Amino acid sequence: MSAAAPRPATPARHAPPWVGASPVATLLAAQRPLREAAALLGDPVWHGEGVADGRRLPVMLVPGFLAGDPSLSLLKRWLRARNYWTCTSQIRVNVDCTRTAVERLERRLVEFTDRMGRPAAIVGQSRGGIFAKLLATRRADRVCGIVTLGSPNVDHLAINPLVAQQVRLVAALGSAGVPGMFRDDCLEGDCADKLAEWLAQPFPAHIPYVSVYSRSDWVVDWRACVDPDADNVEVDSSHVGMSVHPRIYELLGERLAALA
Repeated sequence: MSAAAPRPATPARHAPPWVGASPVATLLAAQRPLREAAALLGDPVWHGEGVADGRRLPVMLVPGFLAGDPSLSLLKRWLRARNYWTCTSQIRVNVDCTRTAVERLERRLVEFTDRMGRPAAIVGQSRGGIFAKLLATRRADRVCGIVTLGSPNVDHLAINPLVAQQVRLVAALGSAGVPGMFRDDCLEGDCADKLAEWLAQPFPAHIPYVSVYSRSDWVVDWRACVDPDADNVEVDSSHVGMSVHPRIYELLGERLAALA
């Protein structure tokens, strides 16, 4: 059975789910990742049923906005049990300047692939998927494929207004001098222009790129995840729950094994 539906020729036109949502719907959406994690632990895919051996493929994991490496701990554990070599991002809270973060990740990627003796796959969630795409563009010699989970690589500011407020708060704190946080310049300014320039660069045609999106994503407008450079795959998942969703683990088992 296929893990997820293939990309549609033309995505349906409808607003993201938070538009006009009731408080009850918002509360249920916030609880959904917990239900998805519980479902994963009871699903055969968690125990490796039907999942191919990873053959020691190196995989770098990059978390989303406001998250750190622990947010991907279940995925890391699952990949290691399937015989993949994993590398964390060393991100505690993903709020740093994009340019600074990507340059740091690039150095870590080079060290990881030097140690492994082969290019690595990158799995990035949300903002981490933006970083994954940038790394593949900047270091195509070090990347064998990427999978992005709910990553707005087409428009990185197409997000829920409540999340946008958090983004602006981080930018205000960074501009006020709090270390390790992006600044207003990263949203509108030279840094933001540089990010747009990086994202507009042609994606390396030889690197497989899978973009997972969900029409029920309450954080990112799913249309911003449908990237013309990618194989766009739809899964019915919450945004945060993409790193613990059984069907996404099936998809990862298929796509990463093809790179091994």
